[in-house]
Amino acid sequence: MTANQPRIPPRPVDEWDDEVDQALSILSVQGHGSPTGPPQRPASHIIGIYAWHPDLIRGWMPFSNHLRGSSLSDRVREIAIIRTAWLSHGEYEWAQHVRMSLANHWLTEAEIQALAIGPEAEEWTPKDAAVVRAIDEMVQARNVSEPVWAELAAQFTRPQLIDLVFTVGTYDMHAMAFATLGLQLEPGMQGFPPGHNAERQ
Repeated sequence: MTANQPRIPPRPVDEWDDEVDQALSILSVQGHGSPTGPPQRPASHIIGIYAWHPDLIRGWMPFSNHLRGSSLSDRVREIAIIRTAWLSHGEYEWAQHVRMSLANHWLTEAEIQALAIGPEAEEWTPKDAAVVRAIDEMVQARNVSEPVWAELAAQFTRPQLIDLVFTVGTYDMHAMAFATLGLQLEPGMQGFPPGHNAERQ
């Protein structure tokens, strides 16, 4: 749950300076303009918060970009992000990644609904259920039990296992950081469905 008002509001784009534009140039690989053309200034609230701290952008964005293009498939990455966001009350990332996953056909509506239920949802294959169960254990127990780890190791390479762990850890951290900073949903974003907080109590 985020604060009612942003504690650190997004920096208005007309206040960005050359240092911010240069730090954010790494986003060109994500389709936000060209390194040789005029800088594009994404209007997302997350980027607006980052714009207050160019040094953080330079340190953080290469790792963030790695997670977006890691050894995991798009589908597994989004399962990890959306389930983690659900468990950790990370509403902004949940809303953003549900929208992206549906638009890019990485996940179905039924799978999104199953991520609100957990590993016992009928939608999951045994392999999918093992992934969701591992996410739950990482978020809730801060570890993965040996039986569940064995199920993961049977379907993923070592780089994929590492990327899965760091993806879950990163989006768990995002939920805490963005709630503390008071990150607000952008206009048009669909937040958690009614009953989310009650279901997680």
